[in-house]
Amino acid sequence: MARRRERRGEPSQDRRKERIGPETREEKLNDSDASERKVIGIFILFFIIIPAVSVLVYVYKYGSGTKRLEPVITERGPIKTDINFQEILTENMNVAGNESQRNYDYPVLAYITPWNSKGYEMAKRFNSKFTHLSPVWYDLKSHGNSLILEGRHNADKGWISELRMRGNALILPRIVLEAFPTELLKKKKQMDKAIDLMVTECKEMEYDGIVLESWSRWAAYGVLHNPDLRNMALKFIKQLGHALHSVTSTRNPKQQLQLVYVVGPPHSDALQQHDFGPADLLSLSGSVDGFSLMTYDFSGPNNPGPNAPLNWIRFTLRLLLGSTGNNAQRLAPKIFLGINFYGNDFILSEGSGGAGAILGRDYLSLLEKHRPQLQWEKNSGEHFFVYFDDNNVRHAVFYPSLMSIYMRLEEARFWGTGISIWEIGQGLDYFFDLL
Repeated sequence: MARRRERRGEPSQDRRKERIGPETREEKLNDSDASERKVIGIFILFFIIIPAVSVLVYVYKYGSGTKRLEPVITERGPIKTDINFQEILTENMNVAGNESQRNYDYPVLAYITPWNSKGYEMAKRFNSKFTHLSPVWYDLKSHGNSLILEGRHNADKGWISELRMRGNALILPRIVLEAFPTELLKKKKQMDKAIDLMVTECKEMEYDGIVLESWSRWAAYGVLHNPDLRNMALKFIKQLGHALHSVTSTRNPKQQLQLVYVVGPPHSDALQQHDFGPADLLSLSGSVDGFSLMTYDFSGPNNPGPNAPLNWIRFTLRLLLGSTGNNAQRLAPKIFLGINFYGNDFILSEGSGGAGAILGRDYLSLLEKHRPQLQWEKNSGEHFFVYFDDNNVRHAVFYPSLMSIYMRLEEARFWGTGISIWEIGQGLDYFFDLL
């Protein structure tokens, strides 16, 4: 899944000190009384008023949404912020609850990648936890003056059959639209060909629809900066949605083929032309069944930090849904709020900046080797730890925990959205207890 997020900090608030007591009054006091009153005034200002204001500012900025931090009692036991590495090493394989029981009634979309076989196993094992499964199989590319849809060789019909015997999750493979966008959007023949290739593949392979990723590619090509091409891009998505909705599922004649569209979060509240904003959400809502919102990769090698700060997630949802007025309640269920099951290992030493994505097995190896002290970052709602490698280079590791995932699941419940997970082969087994 394409990932490109920029860190956005909130402006700091200047606090100005006000003088206490007018000079004319001080002149009437003797030196001792004036000094005493001055000391008392300074004490009140610095030790009572300023701390109180600071608390109020913090509560205002970070106090909305999910507030319970510890412990949260679930069927698997308490979920807490105060955890140690040994607990994770001991418990991560233990799935305490019923593997087929869902804890949330909203839609759950899970991505599976062909380069990580564990995801295929997790999809089968926890099939009933998901409403949509999206194997990352296809690319639609330009080929001379024509188009080709690559990826059928990745498709595993046996795996799909087994999934359908175990549960009712819809199978919507992801297609990345890599075709040259100006050619595709300006030429009706190419647009019709692209749509036909995707719809035909759904019919022949008996899929329940597709997940389409194109917005990030179009932004990279500069398409979305051109108002005419941007309108053509929206028109293409609408036509694809209508084409899929005109076809019924081979498994369920009452079910139309579905379109889920991948979108990135806006970079700031001052929307740019290439950002996917509330107007786009509203415009496409009649043609698109769901929006897979990539609320992860907030930090990167040049700005190490949390993968998906909770206050940033809230800001994104508020921006997308808060501007749609009375439509918010109707649009929220169409959003699949992105949750990462991977983490990042950042290099912190000066002159050696960098980062690498880590999976569950990598995380467990680091815990076992370095036996670190885990810390809870309350503003972002994520656990992390710091360690030194064999070359004495300092690292910071951010990886999901039961508490961080639980808080995001609750956030989705609060907003009335669904969730999407990138991707289920990258997490620890006991994460699935929470779904």
